[in-house]
Amino acid sequence: MRAEQAVAEYLEHLRAERRAAARTVAAYGADLAQFVGFMAVHLGGPPSLDDLAGLRAGDLRGWQAGRAGEGVVVATRARNLAAVRGFFRFLARRHGIDDTVVRLLATPRSRRKLPRPLPVASALAVAGQIGELSDAPMVQARDVALFTLLYGCGLRIGEALGLDLVAVGAARRGSLMITGKGGKQRLVPVLAAVADALEAWARLHPQAPRADAPLFVGVRGGRLDAGVAQRTMRQYRRLAGLGEDATPHALRHSFATHLLAGGADLRAIQELLGHASLSTTQRYTDVDAARLMAVWQAAHPRAKI
Repeated sequence: MRAEQAVAEYLEHLRAERRAAARTVAAYGADLAQFVGFMAVHLGGPPSLDDLAGLRAGDLRGWQAGRAGEGVVVATRARNLAAVRGFFRFLARRHGIDDTVVRLLATPRSRRKLPRPLPVASALAVAGQIGELSDAPMVQARDVALFTLLYGCGLRIGEALGLDLVAVGAARRGSLMITGKGGKQRLVPVLAAVADALEAWARLHPQAPRADAPLFVGVRGGRLDAGVAQRTMRQYRRLAGLGEDATPHALRHSFATHLLAGGADLRAIQELLGHASLSTTQRYTDVDAARLMAVWQAAHPRAKI
């Protein structure tokens, strides 16, 4: 059997047995057609199943290097490899071909971008000034409370919007129980400034004193949508002259980076952010190191030579 026939058989398997979406089948088909085409040139002719079974790690690395040389981005190359791995798993089950070489091939990984926190003054200004975007006292108080909470407690936007009105009382007592990713809960201390902003909002909350009401609501009374908060931040950053990196999530990055710069322990920051792995939190040490290097380059006389 030729490789093209095996690909057609695999795509039919995806359609009929795996019930894959048409777009998924089309994407896999394009990825596998490119792979088979490369191997036809690489091996000197249309490959057969025996040719695929005999591929070595060097052949596959040559294919990956060719994709990289064409300027194909890392995410696309990773998807290409996922398609080829799925194809070889199918060949192993259906035709007894050994897929060990393909399974052991490393997935291309992009370098993780560093978090982009706001400067301290800018982060403080967001919470203090964002209410000025609206003329409605209710919206003003809500937005000030939300963005003060995001920066003051380092919450994800979804975590903040998932809170109920009962959280105001807990905040005044000094802490909030936050449900993060995977349903994992963590206790987050609350600053007095955050508790004050939440209480000011609670006095204007249209559904108070219902403790089970959403803490942050939209103008129609339902739980506030994250898109509304993100749009508010876009409006603010244009008026304040901030870059596109100034998002609600950037306030979480700012919280962590400013704590680290102030001498906070990395493990404590991990707990406050709800990171499952310390390696995720360690990105903020890279941010702080980059900040210190920038200060050194701007100020040290030897850096200007």
